[in-house]
Amino acid sequence: MEKVVKLTFARSANDLIFNSIKQRVYAKVKELEPARQLFITLKAILFPLLYIAAYSIALMYGNHTLVLDMCYCSMGILLVIIFLNLIHEAVHHTLFKRKWLNQLYICFFDLMGANSYVWKNRHTRLHHNYPNIMGWDSDIEQSDLARVFPHGEFKPYHRYQHIYLPLLYPLFLFNWLLLRDFKDYFNKKKVIWKVVSIPGQEYVKLFLWKAFFLFYIFILPKMLLGINWLQMVVAFCIMIFTGSIFALLVLISPHASVENEFPLPDENNMMQHTWLMHQLSNTNDVNEDNWFTRFFMGCFNYHIAHHLFPNVHHVFYPEVTAIIREEAMKHQLPYRSYPLATALFNHYRLLKQNRMPADIFEETM
Repeated sequence: MEKVVKLTFARSANDLIFNSIKQRVYAKVKELEPARQLFITLKAILFPLLYIAAYSIALMYGNHTLVLDMCYCSMGILLVIIFLNLIHEAVHHTLFKRKWLNQLYICFFDLMGANSYVWKNRHTRLHHNYPNIMGWDSDIEQSDLARVFPHGEFKPYHRYQHIYLPLLYPLFLFNWLLLRDFKDYFNKKKVIWKVVSIPGQEYVKLFLWKAFFLFYIFILPKMLLGINWLQMVVAFCIMIFTGSIFALLVLISPHASVENEFPLPDENNMMQHTWLMHQLSNTNDVNEDNWFTRFFMGCFNYHIAHHLFPNVHHVFYPEVTAIIREEAMKHQLPYRSYPLATALFNHYRLLKQNRMPADIFEETM
């Protein structure tokens, strides 16, 4: 792998502020941990069982089309719920204290069709370290069809991206599970290759897990139920469409927004902001907070807390966010939170804003 010079963040008095925030946060987590551990364990057991139950019902009663479609719809939703609550925590080693248990749950991602090896490295080593930085944030830099970065390469079809991308979003998981993982493995120009050289055994795992996913999603139900391929394809599409829309409500809202920054490093690969200011400048929270977002959605709405404290489980994020909000107000730091509808509209505004190349003749006053 070609050696890559990594980015460096500026240093300032903000570092001392963040140290103070960390002390308060870790003290609060220690205080709450005994009471919250029950919810962590409950979700770790419940959600995989629900996924297995939905699939088992599909195998037993899926010869009724409505039952098959409802089960696969449930599996699409549960895929996202398991990702948010379990797999996402496992890659940050916050689900269990034992490393092998976290690794076991990460394998559940492979079982559900994604590739855990490449996603873990994309997420923890690229997105978390360099959010919203072109050429480094692999979560933002996903497809040439989307021009999310304002300084990204412009292609003529981007003029219509605000029209066609929302129509393509229901295919998000189809792209992730069946296309993107392979591109990351076989295209060495992909961002992931800046931080890893993919070992040979991971290529074997990639094909084995993908084959097993397609086997139990398509072939086994067809063999047992005696239904036609069209019924299986429709059920799979329902699973993918439902999961994609559910997932994008979470994934779009905190970063890819016209209200967030997309900074570039200077010629020395130095970023203008400190790490703390960088995270706050290109991440926003979502206002919605209720029992559903906390129990089923992995507290996705508290995204700033996750970026500042990825080693803290999401069940503590409401209290962690209260500390961050208080310290931000005290030190005049840019903490921001929007209603979900506003956050999604800000994403649409970003697509519309970046559909055209920058006008180099535009006056700046």
